[in-house]
Amino acid sequence: MAYFFSEPSHTFSEYLLVPGYSSAECVPANVTLKTPVVKFKRGEECPLTMNVPMVSAVMQAVSGEQMGIGLAKEGGIAFIFVSQPVEQQAEMVRRVKNYKAGFVTSDSNLRVGDTLADVLALKERSGHSTMAVTDDGTGTGRLLGLVTSRDYRVSRLDPATPVTDFMTPFEKLIYAPEGTSLKEANDIIWDRKLNALPIVSPDGHLASFVFRKDYDSHKGNPLELLDGQKRYVVGAGINTRDYAERVPALVDAGVDVLVIDSSEGYSEWQARTLQWIRERYGDTVKVGAGNVVDGEGFRFLADAGADFVKIGIGGGSICITRETKGIGRGQATAVIDVAAARDKYFEETGVYVPICADGGIVQDYHITLALAMGADFCMLGRYFSRFDESPTSKILIGGSYMKEYWGEGSARARNWQRYDLGGAAKLSFEEGVDSYVPYAGALADGMATTLAKIRSTMCNCGALTIPELREKAKLTLVSSVSIVEGGAHDVLLKDSAGAVGRN
Repeated sequence: MAYFFSEPSHTFSEYLLVPGYSSAECVPANVTLKTPVVKFKRGEECPLTMNVPMVSAVMQAVSGEQMGIGLAKEGGIAFIFVSQPVEQQAEMVRRVKNYKAGFVTSDSNLRVGDTLADVLALKERSGHSTMAVTDDGTGTGRLLGLVTSRDYRVSRLDPATPVTDFMTPFEKLIYAPEGTSLKEANDIIWDRKLNALPIVSPDGHLASFVFRKDYDSHKGNPLELLDGQKRYVVGAGINTRDYAERVPALVDAGVDVLVIDSSEGYSEWQARTLQWIRERYGDTVKVGAGNVVDGEGFRFLADAGADFVKIGIGGGSICITRETKGIGRGQATAVIDVAAARDKYFEETGVYVPICADGGIVQDYHITLALAMGADFCMLGRYFSRFDESPTSKILIGGSYMKEYWGEGSARARNWQRYDLGGAAKLSFEEGVDSYVPYAGALADGMATTLAKIRSTMCNCGALTIPELREKAKLTLVSSVSIVEGGAHDVLLKDSAGAVGRN
């Protein structure tokens, strides 16, 4: 006979937090949102943490290289989408890793025989205005000169003009020798009023650049998430089909953490993928798995070697898995159940496996609820798809700007690997839709508001850290009538009144 859960499953919208005692120290400025990303043993430091509990979904419409850069600046991690060729995904990861570093390997380079037309074409392709001129046209060749936007004026030069006619030659360059520290390099940049400082090896070869914009960026983004080499932290999705090819390429590109992108993670296919990675890389490659919606699924993936486990089936705004297959569970109940299993696993093994609430986040406060219920961080798709940094088009519809947003199970994405059950290599039916979401501007502005709400709510609960919130939180189920009561009601909103007057 089938097993029946005794209680119905609930969504985040059915819960509210009840305030707790707030001391004078409970002010938003004192709240830290640092959270673990991958597993660690009791008494040890987590090898990878985030400064905010938010990651972007493994989706074509959400996580490209610009999201990777933008989210790392804000302290989170983007997972570059997997439904693309291996080389293309690896190159996205590589560009994120190279975008911000103390010492940047030059990827915009010219040869002596190149012209102004080549400079403009390279600038169009790379977006970079500082270009090294080397003997072999590579980022490690012998440095002969430097071209910046201040060295030429398009209106006054023929496109056929050789770079040697307008570049700053090596003998006139200000540069630093290899071995110079980042602090020393930044001091030179500020003292000599430079935008870029070449780092040169003893034999005259270009080693790297240090850029003024990177120093400014760090000062303007105090929560930015960097690796040991001061590069942005970035994740990437993998699937259970081509991991033997995809994982090595992503590791070579410098990826910090992987996640198996699947609609349902309680499967032999995920166990095989994790086993393959552990046999070849041990624990050096960090990889999350999922998705699951109960403690049994969590235990399976934790035992299989997952570094974190994702929770959620059918709760995404563009996901129709529950409608098409009748599979899933209310996201709040799923998080509560899996969190209990995570804590039990920690007690038994001494290994803490973080959990990620993936889907079901409609309002900003749902993130705080998920954290209070036990999630270590949340994965969001619709939320991030609205910003400039998502890779989709901005479209004017009915006088309002919208961004395109589609599911990986839609006919547009056709990411059959995400729904793979070992059968034919095709998407047999849709499990996602193609849609629009309201455009929300810059990521930094939107996240600033969201994080301010999270910190404020935590203070209302008397908590200054996520673990403290989990311990102190008091949650109550609410009725449908109390949900209505919680919004504006029994008044005519001014915007509505203005609309009435205009009509």
